[in-house]
Amino acid sequence: MNELTPAPPAETPQTAQAAPSAGDLAGRQGFDEQFLGLPLPIPELPDVDTILLPYTHFSVLLRPDKRLAAVTALGIDGARLFDLDRSGINWRLDPRVPADQQTGEAVYARNDIDRGHLVRRASAVWGSSEAEAAQANRDTFYYTNSAPQAADFNQGMELWLGLESYLLDHATDYRRRLVVFTGTIFSDKDPVYRGVQIPLRFFKVAAFIQDGALAATAYIVDQTPQLAELPDVPSPGAREEAPPLGPFRTFQVPVRDVAALTGLDLAQLEAADRMPAASALPTARVATTWRLLSAPEDLDLDFDLER
Repeated sequence: MNELTPAPPAETPQTAQAAPSAGDLAGRQGFDEQFLGLPLPIPELPDVDTILLPYTHFSVLLRPDKRLAAVTALGIDGARLFDLDRSGINWRLDPRVPADQQTGEAVYARNDIDRGHLVRRASAVWGSSEAEAAQANRDTFYYTNSAPQAADFNQGMELWLGLESYLLDHATDYRRRLVVFTGTIFSDKDPVYRGVQIPLRFFKVAAFIQDGALAATAYIVDQTPQLAELPDVPSPGAREEAPPLGPFRTFQVPVRDVAALTGLDLAQLEAADRMPAASALPTARVATTWRLLSAPEDLDLDFDLER
C-alpha cells in the first residue's frame, strides 16, 4: 500500500478515458518468481477463493469475497527505474473481473478516504524502455491495486512509502533488485463501509539477496483511529458515513506475525527473516516484538545495510 492518490473532484468523470477491455491486458507477464535468481512464488492463501491477476512487473492476488487484494507481488529493478508522473491516468476497474468483485469508485466518492496504491507506483515504473515503464505506470491504477486508506498524509505514511526506497538504495541486494509483497490484514474490528470491509492494517514484506542468501524483513502499518475518536463509532457493520481512520503508525514485525494475521503461506520468507527478535524469540506472541518506527534508521536488522 503505498502511494496515496486523492479522489478527483466530483465533476471529473472517471470515464474520461476509454474503458479498458480484457484484450488491453492480454500478454501481461505479472510478477517474475525468479526475479531474485531463485524461486520465490507469490504467497498463497489456503482455503480462500482468490483470483491471480498479472500486470506489468507485478501481480495481484484478489479476494473476491472482500473485493480487495489479499497480497500483491512486485519485483523492483533499481537499475532501470524511470521518473514518470501520473498525469492523465485515471483509476479504472479491471475488465477481467466482475465489477462487484472489486472496490471501485463508489467507495471513494464524496468522502475523505483515499485510494491507496498497494503496489507503489514509483517502484513499478521501470523497464528496458520508457514504453515498458509507462505501461507499468498505467497498470498500477487498476482498482484491484488499491485499498481504502486515511486521507491525511502524515509522517507515518511518508515512512511507509519510503521503506522500499531505503532498502533498495542501501541493502547489498543482488543486481540492485528487491521483491515486495504488500497486502491487507482483515480483522473483526474493521468497519464496513458501502459494502466493503475497510482494513485497519496493511503489511509489507521485502525480500532480497544478502550475502548470497535470501533475506526478508516485514512491516505493518496501522491506521486504527485513536480511542478518543471512537465514542460514536458502532461495532463493525455497514455504515453510511465514512469511518474515522487514524494516523499511520509503522512497525517492523516478524514475518511470522504477518502470516499469523493474514493466513498467507509465508514459510519461505519466515525462514529468511532478518529481524533479530524473530530468531531470538521464536515463540513470542503476535505483536509482542513489534518495533515502532519513526525513521528508516530505526530498523533492527541482523546485518549492516551500509556494507
